[in-house]
Amino acid sequence: MGSFSEVRVELVKAVPAAFRPADLRAVLTAAQGVPEIAARMPAEPGLAIRVTGDRELRRLNREFLAEDHTTDVLAFPSGGVGGAGAGGAGGAGDAGGGHLGDLAISWPAVRRQAAEHGHAEFAELALLSVHGLLHVLGWDHATEVERVEMTRLTLDALGRAGIELAPGRI
Repeated sequence: MGSFSEVRVELVKAVPAAFRPADLRAVLTAAQGVPEIAARMPAEPGLAIRVTGDRELRRLNREFLAEDHTTDVLAFPSGGVGGAGAGGAGGAGDAGGGHLGDLAISWPAVRRQAAEHGHAEFAELALLSVHGLLHVLGWDHATEVERVEMTRLTLDALGRAGIELAPGRI
């Protein structure tokens, strides 16, 4: 693995969530070892992550995507780095520099999905964080070809971080 700038993560835990911010930062930094991801990363990448509840994810989904249901992660690209991506409006952070965008992650969804698939909650959080990172960098999964590519990139990034998902999770 090469030398990469640590991803600056502005983290807000709006609900109690059992993980260390430094561990999540390490996963996102390790993702830069994937050549395609590294090619889209600015010199000093930054990402704002809000770990919150289902109600807030539903409100954001409704407000920005006109979809009235809860979801596990939403990505809001800054518009200045990776292109349009998926997830809706521009980021709340500064659009200049290396700010990639903002993620909102439902901690109750992390807990449910980890239990459903039989892996650690942190593995699920890492999966959703990398998935969101790919969105703010411009990847999407609207077609089968795009879905296959996002899955490949996600698994490569998680592997570089030493994260193992339960078989069949993605």
